[in-house]
Amino acid sequence: MTDQGVTGAVTPLGTNDMADPAGRLDRLPVGAWHRRLTAIVGVGAFFDLYEVFLGGVLAAALAESWALSGTEKSWLIASGFLGMFVGANVLSVLADRFGRRKMFLVNLGLYSLFSLACAFAQDATQLSVLRFLAGLGLGAELVLVDTYLAEFLPSKVRGRYIAWAYTVGFVAVPVAALLGARLVAKHELLGIDGWRWLLVAGALGAAFIQVLRTRLPESPRWLAARGRRAEADAVVRDIEKRVGVPPEAVPAPRPEAAAAPAPAGKVPLGRMFKAPYARRTVMWWIFQVLQTVGYYGFGSLAPVVLQAKGHTVTESLSYAALSYLGYPVGSALSVPLIDRIERRTLIILSALGIAAFGLVFGFADASWLIVGAGFLLTVCSNVFSNAFHVYQTEIFPTDLRSSAIGIAYSLSRLTSVVLPFVAIDVLDDLGPDAVFIGSGVLMLVLCLNVRILGPRTTGRSLESI
Repeated sequence: MTDQGVTGAVTPLGTNDMADPAGRLDRLPVGAWHRRLTAIVGVGAFFDLYEVFLGGVLAAALAESWALSGTEKSWLIASGFLGMFVGANVLSVLADRFGRRKMFLVNLGLYSLFSLACAFAQDATQLSVLRFLAGLGLGAELVLVDTYLAEFLPSKVRGRYIAWAYTVGFVAVPVAALLGARLVAKHELLGIDGWRWLLVAGALGAAFIQVLRTRLPESPRWLAARGRRAEADAVVRDIEKRVGVPPEAVPAPRPEAAAAPAPAGKVPLGRMFKAPYARRTVMWWIFQVLQTVGYYGFGSLAPVVLQAKGHTVTESLSYAALSYLGYPVGSALSVPLIDRIERRTLIILSALGIAAFGLVFGFADASWLIVGAGFLLTVCSNVFSNAFHVYQTEIFPTDLRSSAIGIAYSLSRLTSVVLPFVAIDVLDDLGPDAVFIGSGVLMLVLCLNVRILGPRTTGRSLESI
């Protein structure tokens, strides 16, 4: 992550700035502290994305050894998403009520515990139930990644630093498929089924990242929105010290700001349905339902689709893994684009790419074309994903940002629960081409939705949007 064009002289703060942690955070020079924060949060996203794409790997790996029916394969994929649906609704609202940092620790703790338990499952029912419980912990992970980073990062680098966090996170996708292909091919490692090691790795890795997150500060924007201005000022002062803002550039806080009482109200969810946010809420709910089909549909179903094309389990996972390399590549590609192209426009262009390459993947028979189309689809997918993850943080205010994003995001998880059952039925009855024709049509509808209802946001402060 480079800081060209964003470092330099520090603008002196005026007295009124002490009541404005948002303005102070936006004016900070960007340096090692911001990069470290982005890396820690991004590695946490690794385990959310690892778990999301692990469902398709497990369904393909266990189809023969456990003699799974179509319904059982669907539940292995859907159960984690069902847990994420519940977790996104509950933990994202709690993050607006009790703080981003606390929920960051709760969600990874739950995931780590139940992912480890999944490794000891003895049948498809046990595994599906435990994946649901692990999903509860991950439900708000990406919501909190977006919210937390957006509230710390200066507006001039907000887009590309969040994109860097997801670039780190999306390395998980080819890792899950490559590990799956190798471990499934070996069948056992140290006398333990290979697929069980996939779950152990996720659990232990998440536990390690949770330890690193104990050192993260609470969001000053959230503290200020809750009336805890003295605490917000203390956090911002500490960051200013870490990034090299000289003490003389920061005036002493006004007594009335430090003594402001903390309000005791609930999260104002009703604001989502009042101007100007009602239009954005409707747009984003529609968006989250539709993007699931084009984005998560490919990632979670690709190994199953390849098996339906006649490839072996090992071949399917290997082809999927090569296709999944496009996820971190696309995420990295988005970094120089995301603050230069209007977020709304970038979402639409990349969604059209997903639709086009999905059709090629669905109709392809040659292995080179399957892998090539899958790779280009996933490249477009992560330009799309990074653009919309930044976009959603910008269209809602601080006091309900996590809740509004989380509730909308939960709809994508609910759609992901239904998707395997519908897609596998369509796959069995009509073939892979029909699956991707339907996906392409829905992505076109998504583009119209964003263009008509979505506001422009690029380069503007969160408060001005």
